[in-house]
Formats: sequence, structure tokens, C-alpha cells
Amino acid sequence: VDAFQAWCGPCKTVVDLFRKIRNEVGRDLLHFAVAEVDSIDALEEYRGKCEPVFLFYTGGRLAAVVSGANAPLLQKTIQEQL
Repeated sequence: VDAFQAWCGPCKTVVDLFRKIRNEVGRDLLHFAVAEVDSIDALEEYRGKCEPVFLFYTGGRLAAVVSGANAPLLQKTIQEQL
């Protein structure tokens, strides 16, 4: 889940990276969602930061968190979680 704030520029640029990775690993293995934290109370703790936060869930449980638009770290985390 890409947890972002609408006013945050770096948050918007990472969506293309996720699409590319999803196409590489397959749509059946990786599901991607975008959530604006200002409108979701459950994500309140991620408000006020000018960086995206990526939440990785497996089996309905939070498995990993990556802060910032760090493409190599995101790719590594995705591979580890798969």
C-alpha cells in the first residue's frame, strides 16, 4: 500500500515504479493499492511527513514498512516478501 499525502510530490512519482515491478513479477503475486492518509483515519500516524510510506501486507498482517521513495530498497523488500 502506497500511503501518501496529496500535496507530496515524491509520493506521486513512485506509482510508476510499482506498476513496472508488478508487471515484472506478475499481477497474481503482487497487488498494489494507493491510500491517501489524510482521508483514512486508520493511517493517521503517517500524516504530516513529506515522504511516501509503503506498507507491505501478507496474509492480512503488516509484514514490512519502507519509508521514502527509495527504488532499490522497495525492489529488495518486494523480492524478500514474495
